[in-house]
Amino acid sequence: MKKVIAVLLTVLLATSLAACGKDNSASENPKIGILQFAPHASLDNCSEGAIEGLKEAGYEDGKNCSIELVNAMGEAETNNLAAQSFVSKKFDIIIAVATPSASAAYAAAKDAGIPVIFSAVSSPVDAGLVKDLNNPQSGCSGTSDALPYDAQLALIRAFQPDAKTIGILYTTSEPNSAAQLAEYEKRTAGMGFTIKAQGITDASEVSAGITSLAASGIDCLCNLTDNNVVNNFSVVLAVTDKAGIPCYGSEEEQVLQYGCVAAEGLDYFELGKKTGKMAAEVLKGADIMKMPVQIISESKPFYSSENMEKFALNLPAGYEDATDLSK
Repeated sequence: MKKVIAVLLTVLLATSLAACGKDNSASENPKIGILQFAPHASLDNCSEGAIEGLKEAGYEDGKNCSIELVNAMGEAETNNLAAQSFVSKKFDIIIAVATPSASAAYAAAKDAGIPVIFSAVSSPVDAGLVKDLNNPQSGCSGTSDALPYDAQLALIRAFQPDAKTIGILYTTSEPNSAAQLAEYEKRTAGMGFTIKAQGITDASEVSAGITSLAASGIDCLCNLTDNNVVNNFSVVLAVTDKAGIPCYGSEEEQVLQYGCVAAEGLDYFELGKKTGKMAAEVLKGADIMKMPVQIISESKPFYSSENMEKFALNLPAGYEDATDLSK
């Protein structure tokens, strides 16, 4: 069973200090840290998938390795301190789930020579984690959850043939979100869409940001894999539902757990498994400096007939085989 470390700063400090000086051979019983930025379902799936990937590659917690999972609960200070704790405890490798955790882990670990394998990082180059996707040369590599932009826009057009304006709420300090917004803006003109974006800086601005966006005349909302927004998604949906604005997610859990009408999404458990297997390769001697980032592009459509009913939406032609996630 994985050991979930409490996110209280005082506890992290205490465990960090207590663990200093332990001698643990990477070849016989490696210490693996998993740093997850926030407690939302897609990132949970990544972490669980990473543990499964490690197991399938021969590393099982409590048998021939030790795994410690820290969830930073969306708090930057906790996130940074957890990364520093892994380094202080001389972990053999850090798996970082989501861009903020990958950035914190890399900043803490690069001078110590501890490799970082990231998961669910949409734009590793923009985030400064790697120099090149095929030849990282940074001591950091992992898996990228690049969104299926064209397929998502096609899904929105099919569900709402007359829609003209797509709203996007994003956090300006998340490089992945800025990169995703830019990709959508590049692709929408040819499909008759206009993007109306609203930038926010932190969780305290989610409510005001989505309220402003909803009042601006958007026909629907397209959500990103923005950690700040997803971590406060109930606030977003409360506003869009009341305004009669359908929201399209960027992955399965945003439909299943949070109330989006549909999404063209990736399997984040499988993304995590690939991440765990990459970490296992490094533990077995693979050169992380030359390990290419794996971009996961396979996606499939999901919808919720229950959520669609709120907006009088019908399942469009071509999506009969899509998965209905209604509870």
